[in-house]
Amino acid sequence: MFTGIIEEVGRIRQAGSGHLRIDCTQVLRDVHEGDSIAVNGICLTVTSFGRAFFTADVMPETVRRTSLAELKPGDPVNLERALAVSARLGGHIVSGHIDGTGRIRSLREEGNAVLMTIEAAPEILHYVVEKGSVALDGISLTVAAVTEQDFMVSLIPHTREITNLGSKHAGSLINIETDILGKYVEKLIAGNPAETRGRSGGLSRAMLSEYGF
Repeated sequence: MFTGIIEEVGRIRQAGSGHLRIDCTQVLRDVHEGDSIAVNGICLTVTSFGRAFFTADVMPETVRRTSLAELKPGDPVNLERALAVSARLGGHIVSGHIDGTGRIRSLREEGNAVLMTIEAAPEILHYVVEKGSVALDGISLTVAAVTEQDFMVSLIPHTREITNLGSKHAGSLINIETDILGKYVEKLIAGNPAETRGRSGGLSRAMLSEYGF
């Protein structure tokens, strides 16, 4: 589990053939083989490490779902270690399991902020809620607006400075993880027909509305 608060921007040293080598320093302070590190929001397992790098294996399914196939040596990647039990939850609950990718449609300055609009598939936009949370390349962000084709986030200067978003442009591919809480709520409301058949009670939209949810 992660929080979407990026600790460090690393650099790809090697990418391809199901293997990544990433140059970094900060996320290696207490690293062990088998630990989880989010790379652009993708939960990967450390297979080896040295004083200034770590390696991870990547499954074909992960490549299909994410932007990893586009990474090349020198590219910046957002890094975050798994959440420690004693740490503050500064962002939101991020699993590191990417739902899919989107394309940056536009970047527009507004005062000291930059408004970033991302095109995404309907099955992803279904879980994107205005003023809700979304993880983009592993960064916890607040959704400013949603349409049937895209959604918008507002980036403060600090976010652009300490993450890889400062290097993004219109047309860039970006990993998207929607808020997992919405998926669980939807699943609970829908229920399991095999389990609920013949029952009159259970969780429903009407019941949630009745009790003020």
